[in-house]
Amino acid sequence: MPDAVQQIDVFHYNQAAWDQQARADCEWSRPVDAAAIAEARQGRVLARLTPDPLPAGWLDDARDLDILCLASGGGQQGPLLAAAGARVTVLDASAEQLARDREVAEREGLALRLEQGDMRDLSRFADASFDCVFHPISNLYVTDVAPVWRECHRVLRPGGRLLASFYNPAVFVADRDPALLEQGLIRPRFATPYSDLEHLSEAELEAKRTRGEALVFGHGLGELLGGQTAAGFLIAGFHEAWQPRPRFLIERYLPAFMATWAIRPVCIPSAA
Repeated sequence: MPDAVQQIDVFHYNQAAWDQQARADCEWSRPVDAAAIAEARQGRVLARLTPDPLPAGWLDDARDLDILCLASGGGQQGPLLAAAGARVTVLDASAEQLARDREVAEREGLALRLEQGDMRDLSRFADASFDCVFHPISNLYVTDVAPVWRECHRVLRPGGRLLASFYNPAVFVADRDPALLEQGLIRPRFATPYSDLEHLSEAELEAKRTRGEALVFGHGLGELLGGQTAAGFLIAGFHEAWQPRPRFLIERYLPAFMATWAIRPVCIPSAA
């Protein structure tokens, strides 16, 4: 690994990249409108982990729940859950993403607690603080997802749920050469788990940084699913979803998104 790569502070680099994306009005930084908030106020949980609605039973009623929206600023999930009756805390690395949540909260008269920080360090929150952690696709922006799962387990109450989504690791395998796309060819280039820092050439990495794009890490299923069980969770539900606007050819042939409903078990004392 080149010295220049070793010196990259991934957290602060990606924090700045997401500030830039939010200012550019990207898809995940576009605040929900008043109509969506009005619908959510009728008790409908409209927040999403993937492009399609939540599966039935995952979070049918958010009323009176303490919910942590983890790394999910942008004026979408947090305000929708608050409008549906939850007590919501949003933690995000990006001040600009949090500003979108603040915008909706002020516009709609919603109570949101906004916190800027690292999804891997939730030490500001006490043990067993939340009934639900809502964590839509974002762990691809950290090099190691294990601390995220451990912290989610710690801050959840026994019986609490972690609702998380992430990219199918297979999405990262193919070469993204536009010439291959034109020919309708998928050529494997990268092994899993994928890392921008490990797999891109110096020129490719520099071009990505010049464009201000966030660095990404396509964690393997052992980290994404096995990591949750290693942290103490029981996985109660699994969901796959297709990319509605495929960016890469491989996304036309397999679901790009995965989501899990995991539970922090209630400890039952053993018989004397």
